[in-house]
Amino acid sequence: MKMTSNIKPDTIAAQAAGHLDGASGGVVPSLQPSTTFARDENNALLNSENIYGRDNNDAVRLAEEILAKLENAKDALLFPSGMAAIAALFRTLPNGAGVVLQSGIYWGTTHWIRTFCERRNIKLSEVEASDNALLQSACEENNPDIVFVETPSNPWLKTIDIAFASSCAKKSNAILVVDGTAATPILTRALDHGADIVMHSATKAINGHSDVLAGVLAIKNEDLPIWADIKADRHDAGAIIGAFEAWLLIRGMRTLPLRVERMSRNAQQIAEFLESHANVESVLYPGLESHEGHALAAKQMQGGFGSLMSFLVKGSEADALKVVGKMQLIHRATSLGGVESLIEHRFTIETETGIPPNLLRLSVGIEAVSDLIGDLDQALSF
Repeated sequence: MKMTSNIKPDTIAAQAAGHLDGASGGVVPSLQPSTTFARDENNALLNSENIYGRDNNDAVRLAEEILAKLENAKDALLFPSGMAAIAALFRTLPNGAGVVLQSGIYWGTTHWIRTFCERRNIKLSEVEASDNALLQSACEENNPDIVFVETPSNPWLKTIDIAFASSCAKKSNAILVVDGTAATPILTRALDHGADIVMHSATKAINGHSDVLAGVLAIKNEDLPIWADIKADRHDAGAIIGAFEAWLLIRGMRTLPLRVERMSRNAQQIAEFLESHANVESVLYPGLESHEGHALAAKQMQGGFGSLMSFLVKGSEADALKVVGKMQLIHRATSLGGVESLIEHRFTIETETGIPPNLLRLSVGIEAVSDLIGDLDQALSF
């Protein structure tokens, strides 16, 4: 079924981009797990689009189509994780290239890019990209091939001006890549603000049920040479998502707008509660007027400010760990964007990155917000 133009993201997601199962007429997309596909007696493919599972699977193509439509992108590519997507992107760089990287973003990204650039003799400049002047100087001084930012950032919740970052990248003939994992394509379409490529860890809110590892890259202009290089790298390196994982991703995306709306609403109420709590030092959430990036976030994010926040407990590392240990409903676990709320003591994981020992990262789910606030309130009573 072909969808008409100007369809809203809610409809794209709920109807899986208008897909019906052709064989059965089912309204649920089918799953075909085969890794290879048959030919007839004349050696012609029974389905001209399917040769071998490394690049050909209906569920993968449909998930990519849905993601491209949600992002208002020309094309999208799925990977078995967000880091696999980032790796495919950076492997297109030649030795001696240049990269401007936002500082204070997801530690896994930072650590991998640092190691990769050192190994490949790529000049890496890390900059506080929420400061426009610093970002502009870094681009002018380093003449990068890729500018990589994350907004809102994890776990600092910094807001990056995507349009300004785009203008800086263009002056250096660089590709601007935005990690929009925390925002999701429902709240921010980074390509519409000037990004060349948007990346997501689809493991997070896009899937939303903590049962799939996946990553995605989506591009504004598929004719850019880097896109052909990324496609070739994915095929040749075999960074392919499985059919079942793609099918689960499709199922998760059908409720993505509803989940994001509920999580954002819950997170806003929780952030306001925490900001007024006597045992909370500060709250990092772009939905709060006190947040330094609030006005910009309100401009770039439509319909809410996402499910991710951090807050600093008044006191020491021991006090923060005591709060985490007292949680009764909110799970102590890594990750974000799932239907269940999660809390994490980031210093335990990122001891070398300047994370305050009293910082707790909270991913807000779709539970009754009164229950979540009650859990936080009792845990913070010390």
